[in-house]
Amino acid sequence: MVVVDDDPMVCAHLRTILESAGNIRVVEVAHDGAAGLDAVIRHQPDLALMDLRMPGVDGLVATTRIIALPKPPVVVALTTFDADRYILAALRAGAAGYLLKSTPPRTSSGWCSWPQPGTRSSRPAQPRDCWPEWRGRPCPTG
Repeated sequence: MVVVDDDPMVCAHLRTILESAGNIRVVEVAHDGAAGLDAVIRHQPDLALMDLRMPGVDGLVATTRIIALPKPPVVVALTTFDADRYILAALRAGAAGYLLKSTPPRTSSGWCSWPQPGTRSSRPAQPRDCWPEWRGRPCPTG
């Protein structure tokens, strides 16, 4: 997994939480979307956890670029904003789902091992069908 967030403390905490699950390995952390894209190209992970709002290349632009790669990983948007406009923008960019930064650590590590290529989820406990715009549409990573 690649973790992308502009806050080094968030990255450090996420690495600790995710790797403590035992089945997740964070191969690199990056602090902006451009570095995140480079890390994905370099490591070809199965999963990228992408902050949406960062200076420079933001997570939406980076997600779009990652999804355009020949063999993209599943991208899960990471955000502090539980607002439909941010979540829908991430889904439109190609994210498979999203994770709120306020999600409890135990839930975060379990959910980050769940997304598979060709699947989408809006959050661990709520199916993406809550957004009629996405109901029945194929996943761009599938």
